[in-house]
Amino acid sequence: MAKRATLEPLLWLLFSAGGVVAALVIPVLLLLFGLVFPLGLSPPSHEHMLAVLGHPLSRVTIFVSCTLLLFHSAHRVRFTLYDGLQIKHLNELIVLVCYGGVLVGTVAAGYLVWQLP
Repeated sequence: MAKRATLEPLLWLLFSAGGVVAALVIPVLLLLFGLVFPLGLSPPSHEHMLAVLGHPLSRVTIFVSCTLLLFHSAHRVRFTLYDGLQIKHLNELIVLVCYGGVLVGTVAAGYLVWQLP
């Protein structure tokens, strides 16, 4: 008897990749845009920021980071609802809301990244 394939390994892979992005990228961005730039320690010029955001690799990086962070948070919310609130009986609704939100957020991130100057 063959076992039915599930998406669970892929979802855990995306969860862990989002965790890595959250652990490595977000603290650096918070440091730069929360302290270094506002305090004037190393302010980038407007032209430099436009050049960085205009590069296709920067746009892909922003899009992939947003998508992975959305998957990470959706997976965390899903299992918090299952284990913390003990509402696993609403499995289909929780999966639809969590991963549907990821899909909507990914489309929105793609649109916004496309609109960058």
